[in-house]
Amino acid sequence: MTLASSPVWFITGCSTGFGRELARLVIGRGWRVVVTARDAARVADLAEAANDRVLALPLDVTDGHQITAAVAAAEDRFGRIDVLVNNAGYGYQASVEEGEEAAIRAQFDANVFGLFALTRAVLPGMRTRRHGHVVNFTSVAGLVGFPGSGYYAASKHAVEGWSDSLAAEVGPLGIAVTCVEPGPFRTDWAGRSLQQTPVAIVDYAATAGARMETTKGYSGEQPGDPVRAGEAIIAAVGMDQPPRHLVLGRFGFDAVTGKLRERLAAIEALRDAALGADFPE
Repeated sequence: MTLASSPVWFITGCSTGFGRELARLVIGRGWRVVVTARDAARVADLAEAANDRVLALPLDVTDGHQITAAVAAAEDRFGRIDVLVNNAGYGYQASVEEGEEAAIRAQFDANVFGLFALTRAVLPGMRTRRHGHVVNFTSVAGLVGFPGSGYYAASKHAVEGWSDSLAAEVGPLGIAVTCVEPGPFRTDWAGRSLQQTPVAIVDYAATAGARMETTKGYSGEQPGDPVRAGEAIIAAVGMDQPPRHLVLGRFGFDAVTGKLRERLAAIEALRDAALGADFPE
């Protein structure tokens, strides 16, 4: 989707991190944008310098009524939504065996079901106009599983698979779909947006436990720059043929390409077994 002269963006999770930096970049380009956060006071400053172009709204993506209200307010103010950025979400780490049911379900409500619901609310307008772009923040963990991140990875893998189907359905209607897959970036994800269930089973200390400790201790030292990431996202949205995947950061690029090569080699090694499962011709 080539960006119009004054596109309307709708970005979730703008209080901190990727969402906030992307919102700043969009505002700086003179475009219109809806900035949202569970607490609207935390994004009010984004609207102060350009309140004719910026609409700050409260939005908890797990609340269906707030989704309906926010989309209606955006369309009432700006007439349309051109780019939906599903950024809101958070991390949860635990060994798979020690994952807590309530924490797992709460993460899926935010990372998966909330994203699904908001997209469904925005699609009718995009479909009518035969124009739009849905940008879903997943993660390197949406393509690669790491110890300690089984449930987080599952939530991001779910969005990746869903996005494949969404792209197949709405692509012919002029709507693009891109998943953004960041590696470690210098946001407050590990410090503020990460929940953990400590590893108590000693058998997992060297795998899930070790990685969870590393993640917490890494906050503030990640190599990725969220401003440069925002620039890359804007550039991707502006392409004539937007990418289906946008992996960001050297760690992410190396991890994803390595995993895909490994997976393809493993599948091809069992080609005879795969083809032999069909009825004989």
